[in-house]
Amino acid sequence: MPHRTPDWLLERIALGELPPEELAAARARLATEPGGLERLAKLEADDGATLAKLPPSQVAAEVERRRRVVDASRSLSASTPPRRWLPAVALGLPVAVGLALLMFVSQRELPEEPRPQQAVLLETTRTKGLEPKLLIHRQTAGAPEPLVDSARVHAGDVLQLSYVSGGRPYGAVLSVDGRGSVTLHAPEPPTGPLELKGGTVPLPSAYALDDAPAFERFFFVTSDEPFDLNALMESARELAREPERARREPLPLPPSLSQTSLVLEKGPRT
Repeated sequence: MPHRTPDWLLERIALGELPPEELAAARARLATEPGGLERLAKLEADDGATLAKLPPSQVAAEVERRRRVVDASRSLSASTPPRRWLPAVALGLPVAVGLALLMFVSQRELPEEPRPQQAVLLETTRTKGLEPKLLIHRQTAGAPEPLVDSARVHAGDVLQLSYVSGGRPYGAVLSVDGRGSVTLHAPEPPTGPLELKGGTVPLPSAYALDDAPAFERFFFVTSDEPFDLNALMESARELAREPERARREPLPLPPSLSQTSLVLEKGPRT
């Protein structure tokens, strides 16, 4: 029988919650399985849609919780020698499983805060096939609607933005619109670049589109090193001064910064 990556391991691959060597090996095995990468893509899409359903207060609480787990993990890794990651069978129900379940069962009570010695390292590393990306869902009366590049939107639509870091440690999310305005969505407050987390991470606050014409283009900028957020915003303002360029051209950034973007076409409601 062909090898099939178990669901619990697939969740960790999607969340980036494996040490670098384990993550690279797990993704390589997944790529050789029939339908393996399709399973991963579906899980990531379902994860983003589920997170988009949560109220902003619960999303913010979960983001803060993950930050504390990562901080505890970093403290642990700095004070103890390296050791191999243990599978879920050996640990019972480790912290990583609790976080994955929380994203799929949003009404359950949050599990106990992990003790440092139990924390699973959440550091991520870029690997082949794992790239930074931005996810956008439109809130509707039913399930959140995932939006793709060039999707049609309207003034008043409420959007939930999420990112996948692809192993980059620093980043920022911003947008430019057809009126030439620039909006910084993360970090908040804008004191420096956002320290990115692993997995699919929703921004704490949803974003309501205003009546700016034509389009809204969202950028996710990432870097291996801290960068000047003010310089990034000035580059965005420079591009936004010419709306037609802002609609299709990349931000004028140094080679040390990478970017991905998604354009939403704005129009009247029918």
